[in-house]
Amino acid sequence: MKHSPELGFDDEGRPVLITRAALPYEEEHRQRVRKYLTLMSFRVPALIFAAIAYNVWHNGWISLAIVAVSIPLPWMAVLIANDRPPRRAEEPRRFDDARRRPLSPTAEHPVLGAQPPALDFGDDAPPRDR
Repeated sequence: MKHSPELGFDDEGRPVLITRAALPYEEEHRQRVRKYLTLMSFRVPALIFAAIAYNVWHNGWISLAIVAVSIPLPWMAVLIANDRPPRRAEEPRRFDDARRRPLSPTAEHPVLGAQPPALDFGDDAPPRDR
């Protein structure tokens, strides 16, 4: 009998996962450090290869191209290593539209320089000039 993959069983009916919980923080951190070190391990050899290429071919453009390719490696390594794992489809969304506050105030405000509304004091009020 085949089980669905979301139940955590293989085709023979043996359990694959104990829980569907996320990876522990330490293991996720270890994976991110491994990604960072893998990408950064190309940086120093690329600089050494640029120096060797210049000594072999005596062409500065080739070594300059190798150095130019190695310049964004630290930036890319940091971005990739700091990225969180992709969100699973069954993971709940956190946005709640009911609690959303508007960016601009919606209440009406008095206009600067406008005349205040006239107050009615009855018959003994002095006349207003407009």
